[in-house]
Amino acid sequence: MNQKKPLDATHQINSKYPFKRLCDVGVGLYDCDHRTPKPTTTGYPYIAIPQIQQGRLNLSGVRLISKEDYDSWTLKNKPQAGDIIVTRRARVGDTAIIPEGFECAIGQNLVIMRSDGTQVDQSFLRWALRGPFYEGQMSKFLNVGALFNSLNCGDIPQFELPIPPLTTQQAIARILSSLDDKIELNRQMNETLEAMARAIFQSWFVDFDPVRAKAEGDDNGLPPEIAALFPDSFEVVVGRAVPNGWGIETLGNVAEMTTGRSYTSDELQESTTALVTLKSFQRGGGYRQDGLKPFTGSYKPEQVIQPGELVISFTDVTQAAEVIGKPALVSANPVFQTLVASLDVGIIRPKDERVNVPFLYLLLRNDDYQSHIYGYCSGTTVLHLNKSGVPKYEFICPDPEVMKRFLTFSKPIFDEIENNIQQSRTLAQIRDALLPKLMSGELQVKKLT
Repeated sequence: MNQKKPLDATHQINSKYPFKRLCDVGVGLYDCDHRTPKPTTTGYPYIAIPQIQQGRLNLSGVRLISKEDYDSWTLKNKPQAGDIIVTRRARVGDTAIIPEGFECAIGQNLVIMRSDGTQVDQSFLRWALRGPFYEGQMSKFLNVGALFNSLNCGDIPQFELPIPPLTTQQAIARILSSLDDKIELNRQMNETLEAMARAIFQSWFVDFDPVRAKAEGDDNGLPPEIAALFPDSFEVVVGRAVPNGWGIETLGNVAEMTTGRSYTSDELQESTTALVTLKSFQRGGGYRQDGLKPFTGSYKPEQVIQPGELVISFTDVTQAAEVIGKPALVSANPVFQTLVASLDVGIIRPKDERVNVPFLYLLLRNDDYQSHIYGYCSGTTVLHLNKSGVPKYEFICPDPEVMKRFLTFSKPIFDEIENNIQQSRTLAQIRDALLPKLMSGELQVKKLT
């Protein structure tokens, strides 16, 4: 049987603003349709718990549904721009805001919070549903289950939060949103930067555009000194058309793979060492900053991950299957001095200058590699990637001089991505430090405007 957890100590933080129940200040809760529609290849996004991440929607791997199902699922309540989606099961209490112009349906175990605007500004509500006061209320009403924790729909409107005057709410929202908007802009910039690197990789090493252009006597658009590095013809190697002078390699011949160490799920004491785990991977590939697990056990030197190194995941749940085999470039973390790979994670390191980390990262993001590793996956509830399958992957390896030139193009791009990540981390720390101080009235908005 579920039981209520005692009120968390964070709820005891004082506020200069009066505490009011959300249901008493015009904030309504709108439940979802408790059915699951059939997925389609095109259509409208169907938002589920994995898409709710720290205040924003992450649409990687989102399910699409038909127009008919979309109309059915939004008949009673159509999500609106500015609505706040709240998870009420499993990863309880996480939130995301619906952006302007975005049409979607809401999945099970999610609810929408919407203010009528009379006493609570909707943009302020976004921030009220975060921070220690909100966490304290979640702790008070949380149902602790054997498999999943949850919140009842009837309890959420009973949450008591500090409610400043409307003008103060709007000022608080402007301050916090300006920081958050810059974080989002950095994320979008990083998507663009990576897309640039992927475009070069696709053109040079998948479509072989410079080789085809030279073979046909066309201008490939590259500077002469770079164009000269590419051959002007193809040869057949093991049944594949390969640029003349290039070769076919296996991943195991050019890179070594180090597997991580096992760990228990017990609560660990504070540590300057952390494990990079399955939760460190974004759906569809990429690195998550919040997926680290503090660790105090032993490890081998080769299991230590340096910032900028390439890792892949060996496990995923079958319902998603959007993390297994996917690559990520590990970012520096100021909290933890040492990062160690967990058992679910492998580190991919170049053996020599035949390949480099940017090349390997983009290689492992291409569709051909993904098709290859799925042939080495097994499991019903949980998918496992047979580690022997990764080094067996075959790819066309370019001339060393072309590889060096690719590094001169790609390294500055990935350096800029890392700079944006670190800037966003600093901005997030500032935002998260301001949030409880502004909500409590400890820091007055007039001093910041």
